[in-house]
Amino acid sequence: MPVLTLADLQVRLGGTLRGDGGTLIRGAASLDRADGDQIAFLVSAKYLAQARASRAGVLIIPESLNETLPQACLAVANPHAAFARAVALLHPEPGLPVGVHPTAVVAEDADVHAEARVGPHVCIGAGARVGARSLIHAGGVIGPGAIVGEDCLLHPRVTVQHACVVGDRAVLHSGCVIGSDGFGLAWEAEPEGGHWLKVPQIGRVVIGNDVEIGANTCIDRGALDDTVIEDGVKLDNLIHIAHNCRIGRHTAIAACVGMAGSTSIGAYCQISGAAMISGHIAIADKVTISGGSVVAKNLRAPGVYTSVMPLMPHEDWLRNAAHLRHLDALAGRLKALESRINDLDKDDAE
Repeated sequence: MPVLTLADLQVRLGGTLRGDGGTLIRGAASLDRADGDQIAFLVSAKYLAQARASRAGVLIIPESLNETLPQACLAVANPHAAFARAVALLHPEPGLPVGVHPTAVVAEDADVHAEARVGPHVCIGAGARVGARSLIHAGGVIGPGAIVGEDCLLHPRVTVQHACVVGDRAVLHSGCVIGSDGFGLAWEAEPEGGHWLKVPQIGRVVIGNDVEIGANTCIDRGALDDTVIEDGVKLDNLIHIAHNCRIGRHTAIAACVGMAGSTSIGAYCQISGAAMISGHIAIADKVTISGGSVVAKNLRAPGVYTSVMPLMPHEDWLRNAAHLRHLDALAGRLKALESRINDLDKDDAE
């Protein structure tokens, strides 16, 4: 585990030192649980009481905070982001030695950079490429012709299917599948009924730089054109992105979101957990979608969108659902009633 001084951290992160720059830091923790050799952070004066009571040896604080604290401090513009970088320095991911593990199976014409690290029982297919300093943990599969860029981290049991592309500095968590077949089917009628015919999926998945993809997330390859995940996208666990979707740069999508085929999501969007997005629609840049929402039409303007009914007792929901079944008829009756009122107002005016 690395050990840094506060002065070392200031060189890496910037900001202004307040207190002893020689204070040693061996790890990171929350305000409530940090010890004297750990660093914690606060984002505003709202947490001053917790900060003063904390046993942390070092605090990352907002540069606008003028209060004196008992700990040595690093004052920065964005404490949360600085703390994230500090945690990465103090708690690096477990690594592997440079080179290819003896149990890995690597095709003769695969191009694995000499500085890459390939773990036990990894399979790298014909014509595949793995870039410098990338780390592929145990059980990973890099299909024929697939490309993994530089400085990538692939956790155990990640699959990158044939011809797919992963950019630089990607983080792919365990069990995610890049380039599974899209759900492409054609109905073939027969005298006795018919059956579904699989449509070959010949596109790729192309992933940009600095993308993170959560555990057991599946991204389908395109049917003809590519499925595209642009730079800086962050995907949580258990997401499904269907064939020919495009996710714009720096969009973040939370767990259990389902996205049907040929949907385009803009840049800088935020999609909360369990949202369901229909196919063949477009969502503009800087759209936020609330958790559990169903998106069934284009969203052409930035903003926050929600389509969830409020939680209520089941008996109330049954009554409301019964009314909803008759909503169209009620709307027609209301329209007729408004028309009669207008006619009466006209008669009174005459």
